Amino acid sequence: MHKRTQAGFTLYELLITVLVVGVVLALSVPNLQAFTQNSRITGAANDLHSALHLARSESSRAKTNITVCASADGNNCGGAWEQGFIVFADMEPDLNRAGADETILRVHGALDDSLTLAVADDATYFTYSSAGLGRPNVGGNAAVSQIVVCDERGSATAAGGSSAARLLVATPLGRATIFRDKKLVDDALGEMGKTCP
Repeated sequence: MHKRTQAGFTLYELLITVLVVGVVLALSVPNLQAFTQNSRITGAANDLHSALHLARSESSRAKTNITVCASADGNNCGGAWEQGFIVFADMEPDLNRAGADETILRVHGALDDSLTLAVADDATYFTYSSAGLGRPNVGGNAAVSQIVVCDERGSATAAGGSSAARLLVATPLGRATIFRDKKLVDDALGEMGKTCP
């Protein structure tokens, strides 16, 4: 008869393994939460930046007005940026989508509920002319110039000394840029007279 050797864990080995796993989880969960929050904010800011970039390049290519606007229903302008936004060909540059010619190029749904946007002048649109330049005033409405994207952390200092919030700046020429610098974010909020969240 052959002897069989027993293989397995002892109770002490199992307890030590559970203890090590517990310590690793205790140290990593807070970092994972901050990583998730940063990913949400970065994703939302990048989506807005991408929409502006698409509108600018499409306006130059198609030689027509392209508008990015807040849209609660994903079909027409109206509502807040948190509810979603659309990019469309604005043939009659009036910020109203009407007719078969005014094609929607991109629809973005509502942002995550944990995110808050502070928008300068409560602007709800940005329009590019057929030359690819921004149109700062359509029908007496101010165009987007600055948007701060944040969550419950506000503009607190995050890892690396940057702000937890993101600042999207759209120049009158139509160039859009995202900043993480804490001073720039705080200055933008001060100029707007708003807080985030």
